[in-house]
Amino acid sequence: MKKRLLGAMCLIYVFAVSCTDENLEAEVLPNSQELTNGLEQDLLSVQEINQQIDQSLETEGDFNWNDASDQMLWSALSHGDFILTIGYGSDIEDYANKNSNTQQNVKEALVAIVKKSEESSNQDANKDEDVLIYDDPYLTVMDLKVEKLETVKALRSDHRIRYMEPAGYAYEQQNTTGKSSGSGCGLEGENLSSQDYINIAPGARMPWNFPIHKIDQAWSYSTGSGITIGVVDTGISPSQSLLNGNFNSGYSSGRSVEKYGVYVDSFWPWSRRTDGPNDKCGHGTSMSAAATAPRNSSNLPVGVAYNANLVSYRAAANVLLNGYHEQRGVATAFTQLGNRSDVKIISMSMGYIYSIGRIKDAIRYANNRGKLIFCAGGTSTSFTNFVGVIFPANMSETVAVTGIEEGNGYDECDTCHKGSKIDFTVVMERSNNNHIPVLGYSNGSSDYVGGSSVATANAAGIAALVWARNPNWSRTQVLNKLRNTADLYPNKSGSYGWGNLDALRAVQ
Repeated sequence: MKKRLLGAMCLIYVFAVSCTDENLEAEVLPNSQELTNGLEQDLLSVQEINQQIDQSLETEGDFNWNDASDQMLWSALSHGDFILTIGYGSDIEDYANKNSNTQQNVKEALVAIVKKSEESSNQDANKDEDVLIYDDPYLTVMDLKVEKLETVKALRSDHRIRYMEPAGYAYEQQNTTGKSSGSGCGLEGENLSSQDYINIAPGARMPWNFPIHKIDQAWSYSTGSGITIGVVDTGISPSQSLLNGNFNSGYSSGRSVEKYGVYVDSFWPWSRRTDGPNDKCGHGTSMSAAATAPRNSSNLPVGVAYNANLVSYRAAANVLLNGYHEQRGVATAFTQLGNRSDVKIISMSMGYIYSIGRIKDAIRYANNRGKLIFCAGGTSTSFTNFVGVIFPANMSETVAVTGIEEGNGYDECDTCHKGSKIDFTVVMERSNNNHIPVLGYSNGSSDYVGGSSVATANAAGIAALVWARNPNWSRTQVLNKLRNTADLYPNKSGSYGWGNLDALRAVQ
């Protein structure tokens, strides 16, 4: 039986590159002389840059551009459309844009540094629109066009800069050792085996793993009513009516679904036009369905919190956040969800192999506003599992979830990451390698979805059950309840966190 593993980060060792538009954006210019405009500094090749990133990932478990040399950062800019992201502020905690005079003065001063340094090589560089690509309305983050090594050095000596990153540089996309990203996409459905679901009233199919986590018993206490889950992913299929006009049907009623698109599908970094809220990948549809699909008579899989509200964000083209517009889209989604008082829970089953400053700031922004944020621990081949828990699941502000196999004890799924940053596990892989049934991309269709992605969506749904049962609780109280009722509590595994979630104990 065909299986579709929709992972938080499906890294596949192949020589073909991913089919996303961003893969067409970056062009390696022919020589360092043209790039440097006469500077003597050597340009590092893509392979040399990636070797240094690999070394950091293997030894430190992460990579930070703040630790890169001026030469490495500038070289990455040169291979990545010269887009430099700057996080500025008085200190590391100054990430929220308050539109203060101090923040405005810092921003203007940094732009002035770039204009002055770049103008000798670009006659139009004194124009703001040719230097400033994007100015974030919620975060102290901006994107600038920087071509010269001298500009990089001048900026790095400024204490008002929290971080500098080459936003246009895509590590997996350009890795000349043969590594490339799988997109995690798939629009074709799949017929379900009768062994992988249980028929329940009024004609729905309950996924096989729900009884393991006692979700079916928890429904006697809570179905997620009154709680809003924000799903940051690739959007929702316009062809799946159960996540659109028929979101309220059968036992699911009195709730709402909203869809937004913040992903800009363009080669041009200055572009602002998004391609809408509709899923063109399939991953976002699957994650929204796993968390909130209705319980009705359609003979299709039901979601964990089938009475919860849903706010879907199309923030990226696929699950691997290796493009400038994808990273900006995800940050925008988190800040907008963070500003909504009705959104309690945010679920994101996408990620990257190392930290991205603007997304980190956006998650901290949402976390500071009381959101409970679930992120996928990582899904990839065994060649890349050495990375452990991926970004942003490795952040302290997020709840990291991974998938394990059915059976006694704990054994991660064939492609799931594990590590000390994992908080919870969800059973999502059978001994025959079947995964979790979900709604398909098209009306009347179903599908299987695996990896830490679906584990994360299921965990977000369980959290909605708990919060709906205790609507006056804070995020901390909900998280503590999930932790205290998990399988391994009071012990914490170095690979699987607090273990399997127990929905029934968590809602009692």
